[in-house]
Amino acid sequence: MQWRWIWFGLLVFALWACEKDSSPPTAPSNNQPETQELVRALDLSYLPEIEAANVNFLDEGGNPVQLLAYCQERGVNTIRVRLWHTPATAHSGWQEVEAFSRRIHEAGLQLWITLHYSDTWADPNNQQVPQAWQGLDFATLKDRVYEYTQRVVATMQPEWLQIGNEINPGFMWPYGNYPAEQEQFVALIAEASRAIRATSDQTQIMLHSAGHAEADFLLQTLQAVDYDCMGISYYPKWHGKDLAQLATNLQNLHQKYQKPIMIAETAYPFSLGWNDWTNNILGWESDLHPDYPASPQGQLDFLLGVRSTVESLGSEVGMGYCYWGGEWVAYKGPQATNGSTWENQALFDFDLKALPVWAAFQP
Repeated sequence: MQWRWIWFGLLVFALWACEKDSSPPTAPSNNQPETQELVRALDLSYLPEIEAANVNFLDEGGNPVQLLAYCQERGVNTIRVRLWHTPATAHSGWQEVEAFSRRIHEAGLQLWITLHYSDTWADPNNQQVPQAWQGLDFATLKDRVYEYTQRVVATMQPEWLQIGNEINPGFMWPYGNYPAEQEQFVALIAEASRAIRATSDQTQIMLHSAGHAEADFLLQTLQAVDYDCMGISYYPKWHGKDLAQLATNLQNLHQKYQKPIMIAETAYPFSLGWNDWTNNILGWESDLHPDYPASPQGQLDFLLGVRSTVESLGSEVGMGYCYWGGEWVAYKGPQATNGSTWENQALFDFDLKALPVWAAFQP
């Protein structure tokens, strides 16, 4: 009888051990899913304004399309949208972006919010604090950043939230000027991150650098901040014309900081011509990558080259890429002097017909 109980006990232990060993692995400590589909994103921040101007985008056959549905059909899985605090017009403000965010999710697409923490463009040359926050003492400013960031996450529920835009020189000047106010800059970034973490366990946090060569200096400063991935802007005109060097620098950044990487902005011209009277940002042969002419095929090949560079890093390193300004056509008319500076880099030609570059978004 005694041996029978001993064998029974051993059997129960063995069954318990097998069940324990077959249990699923513990989730990673960061906020990234174990398997992440390649992010194939478009920044469509201008779309609500362009739609209000009754612009009709066309597919390759000349048929009108609803752009969000067309994006999903062509393989785009994420839409990036900028948010300004209190802009001079309604565009890129709270009401427009909140409504657009709902449409993006309803279309079955992921939402990537770029929080500029400004009333207007934030970039390496311009990082002005919102007017509503000017003159605050630093402790009160941190409270405003926390409350505002928390409200964005709770209301819009983005899959991705980018803290600032191209923050190499800091943000919310003069409070977060970098490197002059390095300690305050880090504290403000950390406060935004803390608000995101307290509000959602689904939203991934991105820090964004203009350029891959410039990112190390920035990320070195922000090592104590809790974030999920690095976002890098890559435009050949400003960030170099060597995709092999881009790949090397991205790999080095990953090895040093152990974070995956996204090409958060890129674009390329299909023409050096123009479709309104607004000067284009890219208009000269010297702006181009030597391997890619300013043609529909050259635009496609460039984006495929960027995608291939990201994928060559491996799925644990290269998370994806985002095309910027694909919808920014000359929507104000052919004689507008305040129209688009980007219409020759859009994903639609001057007749608003879809270009071959859409093939670069296919899974």
